[in-house]
Amino acid sequence: MRNPIILFLLIPLFIACETSTEPFPPPVNGDDEGVVEPAFPELSFSRPLDIQHAGDGTNRLFVVEQGGVISVFPNDPEVESADVFLDIRNRVNDSGNEEGLLGLAFHHNYENNGYFYVNYTASNPRRTVISRFQVSQNNPDEADSNSEVELLSYNQPQSNHNGGHLAFGPDGYLYIASGDGGGGGDPGNNGQDRTNLLGAILRIDVDDPQNGNQYGIPAGNPFVNNNEGYAEEIFAWGLRNPWRFSFDAETGEIWAADVGQSDREAIHIIENGLNYGWNIIEGSICYPPGSTCDKEGLELPIYEYDHKEGDRSVTGGFVYRGSAFEQLQGLYIYGDFISGRIWALDISDIENPVNTELINANFNIASFGVDQ
Repeated sequence: MRNPIILFLLIPLFIACETSTEPFPPPVNGDDEGVVEPAFPELSFSRPLDIQHAGDGTNRLFVVEQGGVISVFPNDPEVESADVFLDIRNRVNDSGNEEGLLGLAFHHNYENNGYFYVNYTASNPRRTVISRFQVSQNNPDEADSNSEVELLSYNQPQSNHNGGHLAFGPDGYLYIASGDGGGGGDPGNNGQDRTNLLGAILRIDVDDPQNGNQYGIPAGNPFVNNNEGYAEEIFAWGLRNPWRFSFDAETGEIWAADVGQSDREAIHIIENGLNYGWNIIEGSICYPPGSTCDKEGLELPIYEYDHKEGDRSVTGGFVYRGSAFEQLQGLYIYGDFISGRIWALDISDIENPVNTELINANFNIASFGVDQ
């Protein structure tokens, strides 16, 4: 069964005691405190942002470093070294704080075709690039850096709000998180502009290229064959910076955490063809704060929190479907990059969600991941 692995920025990987026999989650206001332990104490990485497995039964983990390197190592707490799986530092622009190599996804048939996909920012012009690579034919721990096939690219007006995550859904399509292009308050109104690929969750078919492209458009995408000039890759829109999203392994629901502007951090369940409101609303409130707006036709978050307690940048996680902690079964585990707090969100009563703090890690939380 899959168990959560927590990846934190600028320090080694840590794991939330998944082998503990003590009750979990820990009490927030009790005498006992939750424990955060190094998952791989002998390993260190430079600006790690993401952790993935290949789904090929080899029990390896892959860590994405912002500068343009992917490392691979056995999922063993006693591992002493990692191999360089892919090095594309010469292609990646990481000059901005939110730019770099940002996401990794393995094809659902990786065991046979060796395909994996990355999301990175490049320069001249400043843009997001979605590319496919293939593993080396001679070494399963090394990718062929010359195998790059660029599927999709789109310009970025600023150095921030690049989104970055990508993942295959249970439908076999590739989903891509795209931010609003940056600049305070979305000055380009990209969150509501469906003619470009910014401020959205995109969905493409990498197995059925169409119209001279390296990908196809799924027939169920909301703007297929539209006459308004809307981008057919869009699955949902109205998002500011959906840095991390995930699929519930049991239900297939898409959970996305959208980083807020000045007041609210939002958690959404993403559905086909819905508008999540940015920059008309931030979370559930009108933007700018104190203004009035028309919320008709906008999808409000299933949960949100404000910035009053120092939590200022939500990091999306996973619905827990592991076996180590029965108390967490079906809860959404996520955190805040700035405060380091980690929560478990229960929406079994959607009108009255329960958000429980599990632990304050006291350092920046860049990503969550699962092992195989």
